[in-house]
Amino acid sequence: MSVTPTAPPPPADRRGLLIILSSPSGAGKSTLSRRLRAWDDSIRFSISATTRPPRPGEADGVDYHFVTRAAFEGQVAMGDMLEHAEVFGNLYGSPRAPVETAIDSGCDILFDVDWQGGQQIKESPLSAQVVSIFLLPPSMAELEARLRARGQDSDAVIRDRMRKSRDEISHWAEYDYVLVNDDLEACEARLRSILSAERLRRLRQPYLAGHVQRLNVEFEDRALT
Repeated sequence: MSVTPTAPPPPADRRGLLIILSSPSGAGKSTLSRRLRAWDDSIRFSISATTRPPRPGEADGVDYHFVTRAAFEGQVAMGDMLEHAEVFGNLYGSPRAPVETAIDSGCDILFDVDWQGGQQIKESPLSAQVVSIFLLPPSMAELEARLRARGQDSDAVIRDRMRKSRDEISHWAEYDYVLVNDDLEACEARLRSILSAERLRRLRQPYLAGHVQRLNVEFEDRALT
């Protein structure tokens, strides 16, 4: 039996990632998000702000940041939302400040957003830290089978989700990475590989400049002896 290796804790000398994970409903986004968090529990979910009232059992700062419409619109006007949208009369968005604090401390933030939200984040001041990944189903027949296997939606809802999936899939080329989720274990392994490599990009390791400077000092010292 194989054992999934535990990811190392994020080093304090690198900036965190903004991980955008998108897919049509049923392609495995929620499952793979949970698996990433199990692999490395330093990865945090972005907690959205919303103007809708809390539902029974929901807690402020845990499920959502519940705010007034005036406060939300004020944050948008000040550029304090990385992305936002209005859904069924309520505003939803990703506050910028807690995300900046987290990535500056070396933590990665996972966003469960559609292509529109992902595009806004990629155009934000934090765009350099974005890694965007889109999940494709192996086939439309398999996508429908997965939706039906949930046993949660009516036939009408499933038909609506299938119609929406075509528009969502049409934006696949706007992402940095695109994975076909035809095998859950293999897809998870590829996701882990992407994050491991992105964490090592030069621009995300600001300590390297200082390290090279120290090497140059050592070189000069050796040259003088």
